[in-house]
Amino acid sequence: MSIPKTIVDVAPVLHAKEVSPVELTRACLAKIEKLNPALNAFITVSADSALEQARTAETEIVRGIWRGPLHGIPIALKDIIDTAGVRTTAASALFKDRIPTEDAEVVRRLKEAGAVILGKNNLHEFAYGCSSLVSYFGDVHNPWDIDHIAGGSSGGSAAAVAVGLCYAAIGTDTAGSIREPAALCGCVGLKPTYGRVPSRGVIPLSWSLDHVGPLAGTVADAAVVLQAIAGYDASDITTSDAPVADYVSALRESSKSLRVGVPRAYFYEDLDAEVAAATEHALAGIKTLVAEVKEIALNVPTDRSLQSAESYAFHAEHVATTPEAYQAETLRRIRSGANVSAADYMLRRREMDEARRSIRDAFADVDLLITPTMPMPAPRIDELKKDPDALRPAELRLLRNTRPFNVWGLPAISIPCGFTQSGLPIGLQISGAHWREDSVLRLAHAYEQATAWHKRQSAVTA
Repeated sequence: MSIPKTIVDVAPVLHAKEVSPVELTRACLAKIEKLNPALNAFITVSADSALEQARTAETEIVRGIWRGPLHGIPIALKDIIDTAGVRTTAASALFKDRIPTEDAEVVRRLKEAGAVILGKNNLHEFAYGCSSLVSYFGDVHNPWDIDHIAGGSSGGSAAAVAVGLCYAAIGTDTAGSIREPAALCGCVGLKPTYGRVPSRGVIPLSWSLDHVGPLAGTVADAAVVLQAIAGYDASDITTSDAPVADYVSALRESSKSLRVGVPRAYFYEDLDAEVAAATEHALAGIKTLVAEVKEIALNVPTDRSLQSAESYAFHAEHVATTPEAYQAETLRRIRSGANVSAADYMLRRREMDEARRSIRDAFADVDLLITPTMPMPAPRIDELKKDPDALRPAELRLLRNTRPFNVWGLPAISIPCGFTQSGLPIGLQISGAHWREDSVLRLAHAYEQATAWHKRQSAVTA
């Protein structure tokens, strides 16, 4: 039999013992061997340990032990997430030989759910950028056109998911680093509410803004992964003891009662023409799936000094002692945070807290917000590399629509909503109130099921 390509479809087959986790893992490893040279999506492939985990899963399933829908499922991790005994590099020479002694909490939860860890995905060095062109291990390439960026900082994770090198991946998102590469690579990327998923054991970019979440091929698969990793961690001060919904069951609920807000000011300005057209087409379709769609206004935060200060605080000692271990562009970005005074930092923290409180008012009359994920499709790699001074401005434009949702701490998902004439994916962003991942997933799933964008295959796999 042919092996199903989604978690939701393959899990019952595994449970019924019609396919082995070992067979599934070998298929993913074979794809990685074949396609990774063109994509550079993986830094480390843990083939031996993955097969060992797969054999353990197989033994458990044969004995009647079923851990749930991730049991025996091959998953990858952004290489900024600690894995005991397996190097975690953050795509930097500084950490190229760093081997943690403990798993990050999110990894522990995945293993508890029976997932098979395939390896570690390439990224933008220390997650400080959204092109994945600044990495000690080389550029990540877009599976729809390898001459274009995959996005970042979770670029390797998105590229790997988009071509089925793994069934899902775990990324991090400080200003858009899950949603942006998901949009550019044509897969699903979910940033949960701040504090919904533990970040303990994840190398930080900004403690106040970092979110951990899944990338997957479908909304349902993202819901399955989120279910396994969400929840309070008493040892992680960033998590909140808020009830965790049944995300998978939420997908079966109708979206007809949902009210949608469209914040045109800021989020719909200066869009690429094809992105604008795809978004309007998506909105027209969504109007048939929900109770109401109306335009709203939002006060959008744009300051970046909080993140700069926190990034510098983490790296200050290494920057002072071993600056040569960083890529030049990363070093420049980190050092910019040294100019943020303590008074300015405290003020920006207060502004963020106020923004997270005041954004609740936006959901008095609507349940969800919809914007384009990216204002433009994936740029060409050579265009960004020909002028080093142009890289950061291009990245900031790419992150324009995603960054505010990190400041607000809201759950937000990117799903495919179209393609350019040249075949590059376009993403739609759906966000909800704090802790309402269930509502976000419900509409995202309804839209996905009403369209066929997620069924297209990239050029690398075609």
